[in-house]
Amino acid sequence: MSIDQAWQKDLLRYPAKRPFLKEQSLWAIWVYRFGQRVDLRKSGLVKKLQTVMYWILFRIVETLTSISLPKTASIGPGLRIWHFGGIFIHANAVVGAHCTLRQGVTIGNRGDDQLVPVIGDNVDIGAYAQILGNIHVGDNCKIGAMSVVLQDVPEGATAVGNPARIIAKKA
Repeated sequence: MSIDQAWQKDLLRYPAKRPFLKEQSLWAIWVYRFGQRVDLRKSGLVKKLQTVMYWILFRIVETLTSISLPKTASIGPGLRIWHFGGIFIHANAVVGAHCTLRQGVTIGNRGDDQLVPVIGDNVDIGAYAQILGNIHVGDNCKIGAMSVVLQDVPEGATAVGNPARIIAKKA
């Protein structure tokens, strides 16, 4: 799937007319997709100029929205961010397709030089949830608000608490 197709799938998750003007979280997603498009260009002056433009836009949008989606993270199409602000995705994190993030979500490592989470498809992550370390969150999971996930979450499960525990799993 191309980056532009991923952007189109992102837009489909925002049903409002002219969502780019109404949903500040889309600014961060657009800058992320732009950065990935720049990285796909052949080396040269245009790529260098666009890389500089990406970093300027990244810092401006990161400051305005408090959303950090570095272009090196792997984020699938159809990302939806509700109630933007305080969202941090580690530069090496993997987030699947059609995932939903709410304010205050952190997906990152637990220390220097440690591995980061892999998030499956269709995962719904509640407000202020922290997903940390070398773990895997399966497809179709729900992570409760303010949960601290430090271990794997099986496909279709719901995890809540600090530290998070599995409270429900689809059969």
